[in-house]
Amino acid sequence: MSRLQLALNVSDLDAAVEFYTRLFGVGPAKRKPGYANFAVVDPPLKLVLFEGEEGGTINHLGVETESADEVVSAESRLSEAGLITTGIDDTICCFAE
Repeated sequence: MSRLQLALNVSDLDAAVEFYTRLFGVGPAKRKPGYANFAVVDPPLKLVLFEGEEGGTINHLGVETESADEVVSAESRLSEAGLITTGIDDTICCFAE
């Protein structure tokens, strides 16, 4: 199986694990002091979190879908999990054109 691996530095590992567990609907595959990783099936992603004094920044983390229905379903699931969503519209990123 091919999947993207994304490693992030975070300042609060517990908060990050809680957020990504709600985001992806799956808990960490491995958890050690200062470290956690997620083996996400959909989308295929290995998310690795390293705890440090300063968390890093990231521009965005996006997931491409086959249909708008998948976006609507994901937004509903995330909202029900207590995450803030921005809604769905017909906006196309200037770089995607």
